[in-house]
Amino acid sequence: MNSQPSLPQLNLSAAADEIQPRLNAIERLSTGERALVLHGGGSAGNAWEIGVIAGLLDAGLDVADADVVIGTSAGSTVAAQITSGVPANDLLASILDAATQTQSRPVRDTSVNVPVADHMARTNAIIAAAKDAADMRRKMGAAALLMDESSGISAQPEWRATVASRLPSQQWPAQRVLIVAVDADTGEPVIFDRRSGVDLVDAVAASCANGFGVAPYRIGEHRYIDGGYRRSENADLATGYERVLVLSPFGGRSRMPPEWGMHLGAQVDELRARGSRVETIFPDDDAMAAFGDNMMDPSTRPAAARAGFTQGRDRGEQLTVFWR
Repeated sequence: MNSQPSLPQLNLSAAADEIQPRLNAIERLSTGERALVLHGGGSAGNAWEIGVIAGLLDAGLDVADADVVIGTSAGSTVAAQITSGVPANDLLASILDAATQTQSRPVRDTSVNVPVADHMARTNAIIAAAKDAADMRRKMGAAALLMDESSGISAQPEWRATVASRLPSQQWPAQRVLIVAVDADTGEPVIFDRRSGVDLVDAVAASCANGFGVAPYRIGEHRYIDGGYRRSENADLATGYERVLVLSPFGGRSRMPPEWGMHLGAQVDELRARGSRVETIFPDDDAMAAFGDNMMDPSTRPAAARAGFTQGRDRGEQLTVFWR
């Protein structure tokens, strides 16, 4: 378990009335040509995103060379994987190879035993009771901490080992990577990067901790939950970049009230209003069929990755003009 002290991070609110100050803060930190944004989506979403990026590479377009890669939840794992120096086609091959290997041995589940339906019911109730996005994050963090304390089980070492096993490199790349999480103790969003004083593995583990299936993740004196509670895809962190490509396994949808401005459409409007060109890739019908009813199910990964590869290859020519 990492014992590094907790260092101050960039705190950014997603409440609608705080959008302009937040964007100004981001703009001071973000400038460049190309940004790649990777949203969460469980095991299936992770595999689909790798498939899309591998398909684009097969079509001659390497989006992994973006000036900044922004990862949230399962997308944070993809961000760490594609910036590790391992080509996306090799990452895709490892997904397909793992599918055959796991047929002869069980997949280890390091999450708390919380059914997907129960998790959705809990979080939907918190969203419905919240007065705004900041209140939702505070309530979500408090509920996750309470559930963790009542379980009496500490799975953090095993969860950290699981996350580490998924990353080809456990070192932050020289390339700029932003990993988004939410402080469960305060409800404040945080953005980890190589200057944060936090190990890459810990940053990804924190971003992927949804607080209910995976317990809040401790770094120093603070505990963290899924970065998607900040603002879905967190594409607005790409403010200041000329071209922004967003991969969203959930198709830009959000369970949050539209007036909170957390859905992707609001983020894209803000980016375009500030001069960015934005393209999105959403799952097509084949990908949605591959995802099935439970995107956390590891058995969905091969089909999701193949569907993503086809989509990426098909979009390659169009996006080459945009990206270059």
